[in-house]
Amino acid sequence: MNLQAEIPLHYMIVLSTLLFFIGLVGVLIRRNLITMLMGIELMLNAVNINFVAFNHYLYPHRFEGHFFALIVMAIAAAEAAIAIALIINIYRKFSTVNVDDVDELKY
Repeated sequence: MNLQAEIPLHYMIVLSTLLFFIGLVGVLIRRNLITMLMGIELMLNAVNINFVAFNHYLYPHRFEGHFFALIVMAIAAAEAAIAIALIINIYRKFSTVNVDDVDELKY
């Protein structure tokens, strides 16, 4: 008797699609740099869900999808650290993190 319940693949695809488009809408609609960064992180997490779900259903005894997800997480962490450093410098220079207020360079 298998006690572990299998979640169907299409549930994972729907979840990752919703997560990706929520992140995309967050990037395109919001004008705050912090919320745009959060949208990008949501999109990267949707990609990770796809990597792990497809690896589980196509090759259940291999871990390539998990390794790709770890690589994406490492890149996302580095990207977030650099983006937050840039946002802090932008805030110090312009006193705002609104994209519309920062779009022109003021020297």
